[in-house]
Amino acid sequence: MTDTEMKTPPEMTDAEYTYYTYRMCVGAYFEMPTADARGLLPDHLEPLEVRHDRSILAITAFHFTESMVGEYYEVVLAVVVPPIVEPGKPLPKAAFFPFMVGTTTEASRQHAIERWHLPHYMKDVDITFDDSDTEVTVKVEDDGEPVLELSVTNFDYEAARNVYSCFTTNDSSRFKVNIFMEAPHTEHEEERGSLTLHEHPMTAGLTLDEVETYPFREEWYRSGLQTFERLESF
Repeated sequence: MTDTEMKTPPEMTDAEYTYYTYRMCVGAYFEMPTADARGLLPDHLEPLEVRHDRSILAITAFHFTESMVGEYYEVVLAVVVPPIVEPGKPLPKAAFFPFMVGTTTEASRQHAIERWHLPHYMKDVDITFDDSDTEVTVKVEDDGEPVLELSVTNFDYEAARNVYSCFTTNDSSRFKVNIFMEAPHTEHEEERGSLTLHEHPMTAGLTLDEVETYPFREEWYRSGLQTFERLESF
């Protein structure tokens, strides 16, 4: 797969799938206190621990180039939880409960709230990608004030089609959706990236000085296609 092969999805949406194209997606996994994770999760979900009392904070940033609501940038803060294993379906690489999402446009925010029940910071934030062949740094700011800075480094790239699960809720229901990522992909545990978090409503619920500042796993997707399956209630 080349960087140009997945630029245009077949349709933006149909009865079963919703498509988003992106220039880049980077993410990393950090140790966090299990007490914080439990405080951020709904009662029906449990955090996945990497060791006793240490769970996983996942931070993922996207530059979407084409979607039902146009181009935008997005950052997702999530707790990693055990996936649901479904017979006849691929095992997800990871499963997430997003507890905060920030976007650069109101249209993308309303779309994700209405369609996927994702919790959002209800203002546009500034998200920038400073990328080279070897590293990308994502900065999130709110009216000029820093929210977070994430750095991810590269490794060997291979064409990939990976599946992840996302759990969301509203006032009365629980939901799950499977998400496929298709793009040249690199993943490693070299611990070369970094994370800086600042006090802000987007990071509320996290004990900032107890979140690890370097990732135990890093992922980097080049230009590709993100596909959401139909949202399921459970």
